[in-house]
Amino acid sequence: MAKQHRRRGRAADALEEAGLQENVVQIYRCSKVVKGGRRFSFAALVVVGDANGKVGMGYGKANEVPLAVDKGIVEARKTMEPVSLDGRTIPHAVLGRCGASRVKLVPASEGTGVIAGKKLRPLLELAGIHDVLTKAHGSTSPKNLIKAGLDALRKLRSVEQVSELRGVEL
Repeated sequence: MAKQHRRRGRAADALEEAGLQENVVQIYRCSKVVKGGRRFSFAALVVVGDANGKVGMGYGKANEVPLAVDKGIVEARKTMEPVSLDGRTIPHAVLGRCGASRVKLVPASEGTGVIAGKKLRPLLELAGIHDVLTKAHGSTSPKNLIKAGLDALRKLRSVEQVSELRGVEL
């Protein structure tokens, strides 16, 4: 049986050149009823990261899935942010919020792995986190979960950053 190749767009090829990875978290299908029947449009929720402390989220909409994914990748690259890591885990426990979704991230010992749900896992793995515990409270809407996860990652501070902010020497 021949191996099938997924059709990749220009944005996905540019990711490989930049050493980034992408993960399509969710595809949304929307329909509009017109005289000739239904017209479908698609939206893609995409996470892009370098697995080494930088991650971003994008949401692209188009009339075809590959185009929506490409638009999501382009937006995710624009919104990439640095993440403070402590080796393979995060420096401290943190709570992220977006809408009715709340995500709690707790550092874990080495070998624990990424204990997270299906929608939040790609965000943490592409950020370069290997050991973390998570708990989602409230709404489990994929868009809000990813945004709440990004909010939590934004709040992370390393020991050096905190000492610099407070003007205290280690």
